[in-house]
Amino acid sequence: MKKFLYGIDFGTTNSALAIYDEESKEIHSTIIIPSLIYFYYQYNAANDKNYVVGEEAIKAYLQDGMKGRFIKSVKQILSKTSFTETRIHNRKYNAADLVALILKELKERADELTGLDCRKAVIGRPVFFDDDDVKKDTLAQTRLSKAAEIAGFEEVRFQFEPIGAAFAYEKSLEKKENVLVADLGGGTTDFTYLVLDPEKVGSKDRKNDMMASGGIYIGGDSFDSAFMWEKGTPYFGKHTQYEATPGKVLTVPKSLFANICSWEQMNFFNGLRIKKDIEDYYYFSGNDRLFKNLITLIENNLGYSVFQSIEKTKITLSNTDTTQFSYHNMDIEIEEEIPLPVYEQIIAKDVNRIANYLDQFMLQNGIDPKNIDSLFLTGGTSMVGSIQKLFKNKFPHVNLNSGDNFQSVAKGLAYSGYLFGD
Repeated sequence: MKKFLYGIDFGTTNSALAIYDEESKEIHSTIIIPSLIYFYYQYNAANDKNYVVGEEAIKAYLQDGMKGRFIKSVKQILSKTSFTETRIHNRKYNAADLVALILKELKERADELTGLDCRKAVIGRPVFFDDDDVKKDTLAQTRLSKAAEIAGFEEVRFQFEPIGAAFAYEKSLEKKENVLVADLGGGTTDFTYLVLDPEKVGSKDRKNDMMASGGIYIGGDSFDSAFMWEKGTPYFGKHTQYEATPGKVLTVPKSLFANICSWEQMNFFNGLRIKKDIEDYYYFSGNDRLFKNLITLIENNLGYSVFQSIEKTKITLSNTDTTQFSYHNMDIEIEEEIPLPVYEQIIAKDVNRIANYLDQFMLQNGIDPKNIDSLFLTGGTSMVGSIQKLFKNKFPHVNLNSGDNFQSVAKGLAYSGYLFGD
């Protein structure tokens, strides 16, 4: 009977699973799905599965009139101590439960291809789930382990995601190289400096080849949040004024709009108290038209569709000098030209934080740029123009390589079977 190992890259935006044939030592196939969960608006007691995952989540969300519970970027809540559980259809879901739904979907699709119930997996994890906070990192690791168990995996090892990406890149090399790997995803940016050698592919012991690893809690979602704050929130009433008492005019609290700039907060931005406050602000603002957009956004669960438009703007600006930030839905009208320099200015703070962290990472680990033979970039955020400029400017003498931005890590994780030992 054939033996398989699954390499799983559970990502903020997309998740991938690479099926590795342990006999032929080759990748059998790869599956990619968006990291999305949708719980139907109407609960059906006769149906054990009142949710859908991946591409189907988007379709169901739209077909359901965007009324159900749509969850995106669930990876972000793994390290959040403030998140304990959420109630959906009178059932409690903790972080591990939600993550397990995505892992289970990947496993079921892979098992269908292999015809086996594979319970062995190498699962990727960022170098730091939440910067250098050890307690939060441990919490995230524990929750991810529990999610893997719930999903049906019994033999599990964890590997840093950039190391997974490196092992995928190693397969393409012809000679030994010192490589700096940058994995830029939706939630984190991780770096690994290591020795790659095509003659060592599949070797059992690679510890001495790993020279340094580090990461920072900034990724594509950070860029989208910054864009939402600068360009999105004004269309939802960020500057709305209301009459608190006769003759006393105030501006609505900025904290309301910070909540709609962070997807994991927007997911759970539906408390009765907040809704009551928003209704009061709307009334005392004289029914401000733009502030009404905020109510429409929350009541109709439109967050995902707004962020889709933001992401489209980001992706388009990776190849052009200007584009439109365009969103038209339920009386919310957004149409604004966004030149590339304006977008780069919006995300500059986060890009600079990545650049400063990289400098610190190299200094602390004694990495001389002259000793780097090549750079390997992976992850969807690596395609952003400002990120490409960052690496080209810092390492003008080094070859800049990139793999499949959505499969590299999963494939490399699948090549990490050595973690199980003999």
